[in-house]
Amino acid sequence: MRRFWRDNGLSVVLLATFLVCLAGQSVAGHRFHNAEQRDHGRPEISYTDYLASPEFLSATAENWESEFLQMGMFVVLTVFLYQRGSAESKDPDRREEVDREPDPTRPGAPAAVRRGGLALALYRQSLSVAFLSLFVVSLVLHAVGGSGQYNEEQAEHGGAERVTPLAYMGTSRFWFESLQNWQSEFLAIASMVLLTIGLRQQGSPESKPVDAAHGETGG
Repeated sequence: MRRFWRDNGLSVVLLATFLVCLAGQSVAGHRFHNAEQRDHGRPEISYTDYLASPEFLSATAENWESEFLQMGMFVVLTVFLYQRGSAESKDPDRREEVDREPDPTRPGAPAAVRRGGLALALYRQSLSVAFLSLFVVSLVLHAVGGSGQYNEEQAEHGGAERVTPLAYMGTSRFWFESLQNWQSEFLAIASMVLLTIGLRQQGSPESKPVDAAHGETGG
């Protein structure tokens, strides 16, 4: 057990923190929703009904989409763009280990590398494809949840207009919900890139060594 924790502690803590925060979001969101229902003289809903509601789906998915977009874009952009002095960038003056050609004879090489051909071609881009695929899935879920929430609001106020998820993606409301999250994510990652030039966190792989020069690039 101690070995498992040592080898997997980071992912376990991050996933556990995610689940705690998601649970907290759902509880707080349920209470907030019912408070609004009471204010408008409408019946409250159960916690399980709230979890299945388009309001919860939309709020959750719109945050996920911004996170996956940020990470996918960062993975792609750091292939060919540089920031001298940043722990989050490759060194523009030298060839990095991650740029070398894959060696199928290397001990422990993944099966796709040993197989070569199309499997290797896909595996080369698999990290960015995974993040951007998760982004697209989250974007669609946001549109589904957002359109459902919009249609419920229309019904409550006697409006006749209903929108499909695709039509909802063309509304200013959808893009306001998305872009307010996207801008914060790109600000956060830009802050990480720039702050690691002159600031340090001893022991973290996201930082340069404490005694590294400000112009030294890469972790």
